[in-house]
Amino acid sequence: MKIIPPEARHREDWERLYAGYAAFYKVEQTPEMRATVWNWINDPAHEVKAVVAEDEAGRAIGLAHYRPFARPLRAIYGGFLDDLFVDPTHRGGRVADALIEHLAKIGREKGWNVIRWITADDNYRGRGVYDRVATRTWWITYDKAL
Repeated sequence: MKIIPPEARHREDWERLYAGYAAFYKVEQTPEMRATVWNWINDPAHEVKAVVAEDEAGRAIGLAHYRPFARPLRAIYGGFLDDLFVDPTHRGGRVADALIEHLAKIGREKGWNVIRWITADDNYRGRGVYDRVATRTWWITYDKAL
C-alpha cells in the first residue's frame, strides 16, 4: 500500500469512495458536487488537499481530504482532516491508520502542531481506529445553519 496524492487515474475509484463516504453519513451528494471537490483537490491554489491509499494494483482503496487551519490562540497552524473513508473490503488492514499517519507526516513538514477531525458519535468502527491513533478531546462541536 502506498499513500499518494490522487492522480487522474484514481478518479473513478475516488468517486466511488467519496460516494460511499457521503452515503455513510447520509448526505445526498451529486456527481456535480464530487466534481467540485475533485477540482478543489487538483487545484494547487485551493486549500483542500487529498491523499489516497493505493493497493498493489494501483487502485485507490481509501481517501483523506485535509486542509490547514489557523489556531489564533496558539499563533500556529494545524491540519484539519475533513473526510476519511476506506473501502469496506479493505477495512481491518490499517488503511485508515496509514492515511492518518501520512497526514501527520505532512503536518510535521508544514510545522503544524495537530491534526484534528470530528466524527459521528455512532461511528464505532472509526472511533476504534481514532482511539488507537489519537487522543479524544473534550470539545463539543456546534453548527449554526445559515
